[in-house]
Amino acid sequence: MNSEQQIIRKKTRKIYIGDVPVGGDSPITVQSMTNTKTNDVSSTLKQIMELSEAGADIVRVSVPDQGAADAFKLIKKKSPVPLVADIHFDYRLALEAIKSGIHCLRINPGNIGSRRRIEEVVKSLKIASIPVRIGVNSGSLEKDILKKHGSPTADALVESAIRHINILDELNFYDIKISVKSSNVKIMQEAYRKLGEQTDYPLHLGVTEAGTYAVGSVKSAIGIGSLISEGLGDTIRVSLTDDPIKEVQLGNNILKALGHFKNGIELISCPGCGRLEIDLQSLVEEVERRVAKIKLKRTLKVSVLGCVVNGPGEALGSDIGIAGGNGKGLVYKGGKLYKSCKESELVDILIEEIKNLN
Repeated sequence: MNSEQQIIRKKTRKIYIGDVPVGGDSPITVQSMTNTKTNDVSSTLKQIMELSEAGADIVRVSVPDQGAADAFKLIKKKSPVPLVADIHFDYRLALEAIKSGIHCLRINPGNIGSRRRIEEVVKSLKIASIPVRIGVNSGSLEKDILKKHGSPTADALVESAIRHINILDELNFYDIKISVKSSNVKIMQEAYRKLGEQTDYPLHLGVTEAGTYAVGSVKSAIGIGSLISEGLGDTIRVSLTDDPIKEVQLGNNILKALGHFKNGIELISCPGCGRLEIDLQSLVEEVERRVAKIKLKRTLKVSVLGCVVNGPGEALGSDIGIAGGNGKGLVYKGGKLYKSCKESELVDILIEEIKNLN
């Protein structure tokens, strides 16, 4: 991203989830959540490994009972990424999770209990130097706030968040990140904007209960993407009724689209039209599959195109690009035509050149 396109991010405090920084000048991180039974240690670990491979920086794990809290201890020992314990309703489980050595605790203020219970949890967090996410959700607001506002409005979400920030501030606890999630994109956007004006704690962005991939990907891209483009957000989680690996992939793609790159591929491909003389969909899918196995030390802009109108121009604007049709292929590198080849050789040549550029 060039200087004219740089997004100026809101300056927030920096905290650490394990060894991963969140907030401040740190890169925006991508999170997901396991959907396995936490008591099933091997299945949960397997999914955490897969999420890490897909590009997750942090993974959240549900701790619904004592058995899950016990399993968490075993899972943490082998996890390749920091883990967040997700606690609802029973503050005693939060205390058990802290003893397990979690990297971060996520609590929903509306259902964790009285102030006394929150104070007890915070005391344990301070002793163990573990941060907390205040996870405000439109589906579980405190009864008095919901009664005051009539519905889970943006103002209601922010009031809940500020209430619990104040409690933690009074207890001299500042290792905090905050989310104010709604399934309504406009409410979520408004809530984060208002919260961003009132606090400098790191913001965890997300559209809760976004739905299936077809719908949830759109809602998440609009909700999360628009806020990031405004400079808000320090960590994100896409919530889908689907394989959590897709959440991670989509989250990283949202960041890439806005110029927040980790090392990897920014893939450009055209939608196709009647001018195509190449099976572009199969070509792009093969490239995606093969580049996913390459560990890159830098970010590369790669174009895979088949259109005689825009293809060559887009390829010239990429680090490396290919275009083809009628059995012939063209490879562009560094803004110049690099070589011509058979259409059947395009992907092999592209992959080899990507490895050479790494």
